[in-house]
Amino acid sequence: MDLFISQLLNGIGNGVVYASVALALVLIFRTTGLLNFAQGEMALFSTYISWKLASSGLPVVAAILLSMVIAFVAGAIIERVLIRPVEVGRSPLNVVIVTLGMFLAINSFAQLFFGTDPQTMPKPWPSDASGNDERINFLGQSISWAVIALALVLTAECVLLFLLLQKTRLGLKIRAVASNPDSSRLVGINAGAILMLGWALSAAIGALAGSLVAARSTGFDASLMATVLVYAFAAAALGGFDSPLGAVISGLVVGVADALTTQYVDALNGIELVVPLGLILIVLLVRPTGLFGRQTVERV
Repeated sequence: MDLFISQLLNGIGNGVVYASVALALVLIFRTTGLLNFAQGEMALFSTYISWKLASSGLPVVAAILLSMVIAFVAGAIIERVLIRPVEVGRSPLNVVIVTLGMFLAINSFAQLFFGTDPQTMPKPWPSDASGNDERINFLGQSISWAVIALALVLTAECVLLFLLLQKTRLGLKIRAVASNPDSSRLVGINAGAILMLGWALSAAIGALAGSLVAARSTGFDASLMATVLVYAFAAAALGGFDSPLGAVISGLVVGVADALTTQYVDALNGIELVVPLGLILIVLLVRPTGLFGRQTVERV
């Protein structure tokens, strides 16, 4: 039983990361109707910036927050300079090709600027002198501070996004553009600025997720976000690419499912990616809109 609970908590810790990246994917999809295949590498580059700032003496929390600001600005610039010229009035396939190119380019630039050697990200939560996460006892179980910190970060993200989307005029504009960009323009909403904001917010959330992934690992390199992105896509597909709530819940489900199957199904040792890929296949076959996605009905 203790092993089961331990794996459950470990799965929740991983699931929080998957949920954060899936949330970033959903934000872009809701505002633009497009998938950003470079989301993981954008988060990777921001993570290197966080590490560089923290290594220069800046407190790790301040370094992560500053990298989020940089990622926010960079996300807006990417949308305006790279995405919009190939998106407006053209095939969505063009954007897919651009984001795949960004995937390769950003990964290469990260290795060029920061090197290929593994780096160690300082931990923004309590840890001992050897760098291991401190733990607390709760209901007879030992829980890592990393899991607690990740859960609190995801909760804060959800609350802030809910307040932004549901309680502000800006959020109303974002929802209007996500629902119908053409009608939004007719009522005076600057749809272009809203689309740029969607990319900026997504990049900032990805920067936070990447920094937390790096801090939780013993060391990170340019392959940090490759596997995480696959799990995040699985979570977004399972929950529905137009549902932020679905991304959060499904991220936790994917994380727990992966941790339990890795522990108890010996046949999957070494091929853990079968779990998220299998979830994507099942969802696409049974319910293409995802568990929480909305099915759009169009008049012919």
